[in-house]
Amino acid sequence: MAMATLTSKGRVTLPAELRASLGLRAGDRVQFVSLENGSFEIMAVTCSARTLKGLIRKPAKPVHIKDMAQAGPAR
Repeated sequence: MAMATLTSKGRVTLPAELRASLGLRAGDRVQFVSLENGSFEIMAVTCSARTLKGLIRKPAKPVHIKDMAQAGPAR
């Protein structure tokens, strides 16, 4: 089990094994999630929605809303 010490300024250095298992690097963000049993879970929050811009190319020709409605829900 990984352990860390809280400084007088409220800072904690995550142990190297924890950073490696979460895939964290300097500048990455983490989120602390409160669980029902009173404990917390730490999660890597390494990308924002802005980083997804351009990931999917625009269609060659525009798709009309009526065509999307006829296609039905995605499965």
